[in-house]
Amino acid sequence: MKYGSIKNYINGKLKEAHSERTLKITSPLDGTLLAEIPCSTAADLDEAVEAARTAFPAWSKTPVKERVQVFFRYKYLLEQHLQELAALVSEENGKTMGEAVAEVEKCIELTEFATSLPQLITGEVLEVSKGVECRTSHAPLGVVASIVPFNFPAMVPNWTIPNAIALGNCMIMKPSEKVPLSLTLIAKWLKEAGLPDGVFNIVNGDSEIVNAICDHPGIEAVSFVGSTKVAKIVYRRATQNLKRCLALGGAKNHLLVLPDAKPDMTAQNIAASMSGCAGQRCMAASAMVGVGSVDHIIDKICEEARKIVPGENLGAVINRESKERIERYITEAEQQGARILVDGRGATVNGKENGTYVGPTVIDHVTPDMAVAREEIFGPVISILRTDTLDQALDIENASPYGNAASVFTQNGGMARYVMEKASAGMIGVNVGVPVPREPFSFGGWNESKFGVGDITGKSSIEFWTKLKKSTTKWNPEEGVNWMS
Repeated sequence: MKYGSIKNYINGKLKEAHSERTLKITSPLDGTLLAEIPCSTAADLDEAVEAARTAFPAWSKTPVKERVQVFFRYKYLLEQHLQELAALVSEENGKTMGEAVAEVEKCIELTEFATSLPQLITGEVLEVSKGVECRTSHAPLGVVASIVPFNFPAMVPNWTIPNAIALGNCMIMKPSEKVPLSLTLIAKWLKEAGLPDGVFNIVNGDSEIVNAICDHPGIEAVSFVGSTKVAKIVYRRATQNLKRCLALGGAKNHLLVLPDAKPDMTAQNIAASMSGCAGQRCMAASAMVGVGSVDHIIDKICEEARKIVPGENLGAVINRESKERIERYITEAEQQGARILVDGRGATVNGKENGTYVGPTVIDHVTPDMAVAREEIFGPVISILRTDTLDQALDIENASPYGNAASVFTQNGGMARYVMEKASAGMIGVNVGVPVPREPFSFGGWNESKFGVGDITGKSSIEFWTKLKKSTTKWNPEEGVNWMS
């Protein structure tokens, strides 16, 4: 094994888990055995929570302007070690080096936002009556937990680490059992940046630890990112235990393409959206709805898709099970009458025959009842449905149980505005294939793409990671009294 046995990170130190049960970690790029991780137990979680609870009083009392100094230094370390972290992300996740670099750059942007929190949580103050003053302040919750997925080993953890911790909380993080390596580096740099021991902890494992986090009485809030199926389970279990929970699920993002769309720009955006990170992102283009005569644009999309080559500008999917599942979706659609315009099944890369690659795939004449039109595939696959009118296209989009993102490609401002108003999704794009908001705007979908209140990043995250304290003071009883005082 290249990296040996991965340990938990508790109270500033790497620590063996109590369990002897382990899981193997292999690289999707070539099948290399990278490491093994422990399947931690509730006893391991207890130790992490105790470390966090011990650290919380001092950390929460540290002024926010001092807390964010840690993240100024952490941001510098991310910049200094960008290539090192990106290489590890690529190795354990399978994405291309360019995609991994972009992921780390997003980590830097997320951290930069956290350094601005002192200016965003100043609270409000008002003299509400003669001699009577009301003010608000944001108080941290205590010990919080974050459960993160495999598709962004560095970025999704940084959706929560900088904001939650800078706001005064102490954190337990459970990485995906498929990609635990990047977080160990992140923990190292957080400590180097001056984060006190116990403020950030990592507990590795599988569903046993997820359940333990949801049940633990010492954890006040839980964030989760993953599939909708598991998001529902986590949300129900955490809230049943009277915790705050924000659980982000899957997606089936629709790109509505009108005949007047710019062919080259549209094709480039759609091909990049459906294949970026091998389609393993909740903002990937998964279904295109062509309105009217769009064959000329579909031809261009196929041209762009054929330029995407596994092992060159297309990474691997996470494991063999994912590869087989994605290819089953394609085969089933073909058997149901859809037409495969670009076929990515059976992809291999010379010298990396044990890698798990799926080539870019474009499927035309898909009908709304097909699985490829309804379900999240999480691979480099775009399903094309056809309608006569924009309202019919919106009906398809609105019928999806998900609601992460939707985009429209057109040069007609009125049509674009109509889609922005009517689409049932939390993030909307116009001529944008991946409409992810940039900081300080927050990330979060609607419907079955998100369970809970608020968003996980940006200004909206402040309300999730803190509780509002309201104070009323009166110092001069000699002042006249009215009904408010």
